[in-house]
Amino acid sequence: MAGVVVNGAQVSYISQDCEEIPEFLGRKYGHMAKRLDLSFNLLRSLEGLKTFSYLEELILDNNLLGNDLLLPRLPHLHTLTLNKNQITELESLLDHLAEVVPSLQYLSLLGNMACPNELVSTEKDEDDYQRYRYFVLHKLTNLKFLDTRKVTNSEREEALVRGAFMKVVKPKDAKVFWENAATFTTENIPRATDSSEMTSYKMQRCFMLLQSFQIRSTNCI
Repeated sequence: MAGVVVNGAQVSYISQDCEEIPEFLGRKYGHMAKRLDLSFNLLRSLEGLKTFSYLEELILDNNLLGNDLLLPRLPHLHTLTLNKNQITELESLLDHLAEVVPSLQYLSLLGNMACPNELVSTEKDEDDYQRYRYFVLHKLTNLKFLDTRKVTNSEREEALVRGAFMKVVKPKDAKVFWENAATFTTENIPRATDSSEMTSYKMQRCFMLLQSFQIRSTNCI
C-alpha cells in the first residue's frame, strides 16, 4: 500500500494527511504490528486502533488530537508519544491512559497546552513544568520516563505526597501558546528502546538539543 513502510513488526504511515486511521492498516497489519508510527498526519480520531491489540509502541506526534482522544485497551503498550497535538486538559487524559494502557512506562506530551513547558510557552517556567510532572506521576505511577527526562525516586516520593494537589491549569491565552508551539519540533525527542530504557548518551544529546532550541526561540521573541 502506498505510504506504508514496514520493517518487521514496525509499521509507519507518516505524512499522509489522513484525518482517521485507514481501515486497511488494521486489517493488514493489526495482528502483527508492535510499533506503529502515525506522526505528521491530521488525525482527530484513533478509532482505527482497535485491531492493533499487540502494540508496544505508538507514535502520534504532530497530529490534531484533542481532549476527546480515546484509545482502545492496549495491554502491552509501554511507549506513547503525543507530542505537538491539541491536548489542553491533562487530568481526563491521564485518567483515560491509566485505564486503557496499564503497562505504560514512557509518555511524552511536549508541545501540547496541557504540558506547561517553557520551550513552547514563555509564560511558563521550570517550576510549572515540575508541578506538571508531579501530577502526571501521581496519576500514572508506573512511568519510567516523562517527556525528555527519566523519572527520579525523589519525584516519585513527591508525587505520592503532593501530586494530587499539582493539577495543571490551562493557560489563559491559547493563541499565544500555539504561536510559540508552532516553532517547536519533536524530531529529536528520544523515545524508549525495546527495553524501555534510554542510554545516558541519548539523554545528554536531547538536553543539548533542547537548550539549543531555547536559545533560538528566545532570540525570536
